[in-house]
Amino acid sequence: MTMREQEVGVFDFVLLDEITLEKFMQNLQKRYQAGKIYTYIGEVAISVNPYRVMNIYGNDYINKYKNRELFENPPHIYAIADAAYRDLRQQNKDTCIVISGESGSGKTEASKIIMKYIAAVTNAHSQHDIERVKNVLIQSNTILETFGNAKTNRNDNSSRFGKYMDIEFDFKHEPVGGIITNFLLEKSRIVQQQEGERNFHCFYQLLRGASDAELKQYGLTRDPSNYHFTNQGSTETLSERNDYKTTQQAFKAFGFSSEEINTIWRTVAAILQLGNIEFGVQDDEIVIKNQNQLKTVSKLLCVTEAEASTALTQRVIAAHGDIMKKQHDKSQAEFGRDAFAKAIYERLFTWIVERINRAIEVPNKKLAKRFNRVIGVVDIYGFEIFEKNSLEQFCINYCNEKLQQLFIELVLKQEQEEYQREGIAWTNVEYFNNQIICDLVEAPHKGIIAIIDEACMTVGKINDEMLLEAMDKKLAHHKHYSSRQLKPMDKELKHKQDFRITHYAGDVAYSIIGFIEKNKDTLYQDFKRLLYHSNDKIISSMWPEGAQDITKITKRPLTAGTIFMKSMSDLVQTLLSKEPFYIRCIKPNDSKSSVLFDEVRVEHQVRYLGLLENVRVRRAGFVHRQRYDKFLLRYKMLSQYTWPNFKGPTDRDGVRVLLEEKRLLNDCKFGHTKIFIRSPRTLFQLERERNEMIPNIIIFLQKQVRGWIARQNYKKMKAAMTIMRVYRQLKLRSYIATLAQRFQHAKKMRDFGKSIQWPTPPIVGRRAEYHLKQMHGNWRAAMILKRYPRSEWPQLRLQIITATALKKRRKYWGQERKWLGNYLGMSTENSNYSSFNSSVNNIKNTEQYHHILFSSFVKKFNKCNKSADRSIIVTDTAIYKLDGAKNKFKNMKRSIAIREISSISISPGRDQLIVFHSHHNNDLIVNLQGEHTQLKDDRIGEIIGHVCKKYYDYTNRDLPVNVASTFSVNLGGKPRKISIEAVAGVENVGFKHAGQIIVFEVPSSYASSI
Repeated sequence: MTMREQEVGVFDFVLLDEITLEKFMQNLQKRYQAGKIYTYIGEVAISVNPYRVMNIYGNDYINKYKNRELFENPPHIYAIADAAYRDLRQQNKDTCIVISGESGSGKTEASKIIMKYIAAVTNAHSQHDIERVKNVLIQSNTILETFGNAKTNRNDNSSRFGKYMDIEFDFKHEPVGGIITNFLLEKSRIVQQQEGERNFHCFYQLLRGASDAELKQYGLTRDPSNYHFTNQGSTETLSERNDYKTTQQAFKAFGFSSEEINTIWRTVAAILQLGNIEFGVQDDEIVIKNQNQLKTVSKLLCVTEAEASTALTQRVIAAHGDIMKKQHDKSQAEFGRDAFAKAIYERLFTWIVERINRAIEVPNKKLAKRFNRVIGVVDIYGFEIFEKNSLEQFCINYCNEKLQQLFIELVLKQEQEEYQREGIAWTNVEYFNNQIICDLVEAPHKGIIAIIDEACMTVGKINDEMLLEAMDKKLAHHKHYSSRQLKPMDKELKHKQDFRITHYAGDVAYSIIGFIEKNKDTLYQDFKRLLYHSNDKIISSMWPEGAQDITKITKRPLTAGTIFMKSMSDLVQTLLSKEPFYIRCIKPNDSKSSVLFDEVRVEHQVRYLGLLENVRVRRAGFVHRQRYDKFLLRYKMLSQYTWPNFKGPTDRDGVRVLLEEKRLLNDCKFGHTKIFIRSPRTLFQLERERNEMIPNIIIFLQKQVRGWIARQNYKKMKAAMTIMRVYRQLKLRSYIATLAQRFQHAKKMRDFGKSIQWPTPPIVGRRAEYHLKQMHGNWRAAMILKRYPRSEWPQLRLQIITATALKKRRKYWGQERKWLGNYLGMSTENSNYSSFNSSVNNIKNTEQYHHILFSSFVKKFNKCNKSADRSIIVTDTAIYKLDGAKNKFKNMKRSIAIREISSISISPGRDQLIVFHSHHNNDLIVNLQGEHTQLKDDRIGEIIGHVCKKYYDYTNRDLPVNVASTFSVNLGGKPRKISIEAVAGVENVGFKHAGQIIVFEVPSSYASSI
């Protein structure tokens, strides 16, 4: 048991306060309605069919139950599968899982879930063969369901055969193969189905899933109602189209060849066509009325039409060495046809099972058998009660009687053996022993099967009614057998037709009609010889007895009942040799509803499955038993003497100390290796106290674990940081070493290493690369500047700024001359320099600038399309526009702060035009000139250098410089364009306007670079 936050009811029926049918049903219904479809009876799992897809079979659930004890998690079929596999692995002994229940209770699904779990938990280590075996074991279900399952009134996918599968494991406990054994295929379904039921799935898959070309090849149409063997019951469409594709994929997964797959479907088609053959009488002889149908059947079975016709209409009899032919009458011909169809399908199904076994058989089986172990999975038909029950239901219900007897015997045996091992006194438990019913069926000479066999071997004409009379005579005093002749007042039984057996699951009335023929299972030798000589090698191999000489005397074949009884006996002996685990499946209702719980229907199953007896056996004295180490590990937190660890000599002493402190010793017994608890109350008390302690323990453990995790993470982080630091240093050293090697001769190079390709830095060195490049640039600049006097460095810095801004877009910009800056303050440049100096001093006092960086005479163009001689000065804060020399350089109160300049525009020629654009939409357009003439040297570069340097100082951004022969300007808030045009014959530059375009005319020699 574990702490179950959302547990509903009692997860183990053994823990019920009262063992009554009412309490049992209440708990089962309560759990089912809460979505808990699994409940335990000790180590037996009760599974209720949910009739819906449940999200409890994914990988997370597989991991949850892997290598866990049954009590550690809520009840689940995975827990049973894991227990079986763990016993095989730990105890090195064979185990088996017996799945039982009536039709529609979910047995087939349970077997598939078990195989899926075993395939998931075994460790393949990428071994191809093991993966193949896993896939093959799972895929085998698809094929067996196609050919062995059918829709019944109770179940859309009812198994109509019994299956026992051995999954074989090697010494490493990996699946290496297996073998499938099938029992009692319900072949009568081939020729007859009850109302609402269908034939085997394969017929409908072929008709509705195969391609048109395939159907044409087999001479079939898609409508099942066109065929006698599929139109007697339901023709309901399920999922045949997809199922056919799935079956084909499964065939390929098993390695079936195209020839084998074709033979299988061709044989299925032949059976459908065979059912439509009709017989008539002509000239007192039996004839086949529809010869085309005969022709199709012959073609599909690869035999001649004449041989097929002969086998269907007459039989060859050999007596005392003489051979003679006997003509059939119509009823004999129809009987032979139906028997032939059933036999073909049975041989086909057996061949498919054998073919699957060849695909999963263990290599070197004799050698491996000494070391290998198996898990057996029994998926066998459930108890059946139909409106009309015949020999098939009789055998099926006998099979369930045997399994119930085995179940009770093994459970009692396990309990007794465990009590004896542990030294606990055994308490006898009264239960219904169904051995008396098994004897009624199988007892030699006086059992029902023996009586039927005797009737089948009697020479002369004996019918079913005479058989019933013989049974009444021999079984008249058996309390579990009755008939209308023995109980004339029992009008539920038909006179001279029905008999009743009181099974452990309830009363079942069987119709004796057809018992003799079905038990004889007669098939004329002519059919065996016919198919042995088929041109299809696979079909021929299914009928080896057809090779016998017609005159050879053979033994009487065993009857169907005897064969089945022997197979049941072999199965029981196989199961007795293994450690058994049980899954008891229950059908909650007959309408396949996911919400309905039919109490009457479920109660009937609980009774006939003997579940209450199972609980009573398990509760014989003690409801719970557990190994001392497991028990102490689970409950040690309840005692101060056992928490966190018991210091005593043995776990048994620790358990005694714990129970003594809780005053529970009187309700317990101490075995050799286990503690036995008598009442559920004691267990519930321990669980309740444990659940109360768990949250505090969890918080404590979380605190300890989180602290440990934090410390480990800190150590890892510290170690990682050390590793990263050392690694970074290593990478940086390596990078620096590479740089040193590349730049070792840089000082001797003309460009001082500018042309050297820098190596790609490591990630950690990207920031270092930036600084190293700066260092190299500074060093290189210093090496270059060494050639120049220090007094020339300011001009050199300005020239570099200008060159960077122009980007080689203007060839001449005064780079070859010395830059003097304040030209208007020089007597050589300005004859009125004293007036200029006086004016700028006044401006300086008013505007508070520090230095005049540049000054020049200019010709200015304004918004009124007029040009005038002016002068400008560039200070460390702004550009000032002054009047000309005539007006003594009067301040015109027009200035542009350097930080407000948005860009500068110049032409690519040798003219001195420069435009200062500002955010006020009133640009300053000037042409630099001398006092009386045009400038002989270029000063554009000088003014650009000063303005760009100061702009960068203020804004930390480069000032855009536009170099073009045409560019846009704004004058008085209106957009205009300036176009620089070279005009032949013009000696002096000048402004003109033509509408919105301002034309700046220059001599043709000035525009040589435009």
